[in-house]
Amino acid sequence: MPIKIPADLPARTALEGENIFVMTEDRARQQDIRPLEIVIVNLMPTKIATETQLLRLLGNSPIQVNITLLRTAAHESKNTPLRHLERFYKTFAEIRHRSFDGMIVTGAPVEHLPFEDVDYWRELLEIMAYAQGHVYSTLYLCWAAQAALYHFYGVPKYILPAKISGIFCHEVLHPECRLFRGFDDEFLAPHSRHTEVRAEDVLKVPNLRVLAQSGEAGLALAESLDHSQVFMTGHLEYDRGTLDAEYRRDLGKGLDPAMPRHYYPGDNPSAMPLMTWRAHAHLFYSNWLNYYVYQETPFSLTAISRRRETREE
Repeated sequence: MPIKIPADLPARTALEGENIFVMTEDRARQQDIRPLEIVIVNLMPTKIATETQLLRLLGNSPIQVNITLLRTAAHESKNTPLRHLERFYKTFAEIRHRSFDGMIVTGAPVEHLPFEDVDYWRELLEIMAYAQGHVYSTLYLCWAAQAALYHFYGVPKYILPAKISGIFCHEVLHPECRLFRGFDDEFLAPHSRHTEVRAEDVLKVPNLRVLAQSGEAGLALAESLDHSQVFMTGHLEYDRGTLDAEYRRDLGKGLDPAMPRHYYPGDNPSAMPLMTWRAHAHLFYSNWLNYYVYQETPFSLTAISRRRETREE
């Protein structure tokens, strides 16, 4: 939340230079406040676990956030009870007349398929096109980040020779970016994927920039220059045991998976994994909510579509 200070306070310049959210007394008197409207497009099969992870991070903020959960109508979920979906989730047809301050689109275990072969691909295209006109800032995670980069910018995905799984160190390439307020120069984050997008392909697109990358895991974070699209290839939202559960699931299927890297103490899968990314996860989602949504979105949600029209003109 902002700190209210006199406009001519000497500290104001230094604080603003450090991306500290300050508000002058004049602005505070004129401020209209309302809850943020965030829609989560949950493509994961384990929907309850994923929604819990994301809500935990979004809830660690003094800003009131109203959440709408969205599922694709084209895909029949086999891992989430129908009663849960009907009680708590909307379909795109039910919300397409609305606008939202922010949207999060999760990953999905469909990396082995060409994008066009995913059964809900056409519906996802509709949702991504809708976001361009009715959402102020959209955060795409893992496979969804690859899908959005492919659809909007023609950035290809590549099959990896082996799955990337583990906790990896990332370098912050643009420390001035407000998403990194409070970050260290390097941060840890989980990755779990069979495919990748490459920084050199993203850098060919004039409207995009790479924000963070890992020497081992590659591209981690990119964004459009207007902040309306953020692409994260990793999983800052993961719980302590998520990679462990994935590893043991694949072992049980006889897939002979590689052990997640930099995850178990002493590479001992019987040891409890260390939680080494929680602080930066909370910082990232708090910064996205604050700087890319709360501070920028118009008070009237109907003005979001007008903003997009003006930009396109």
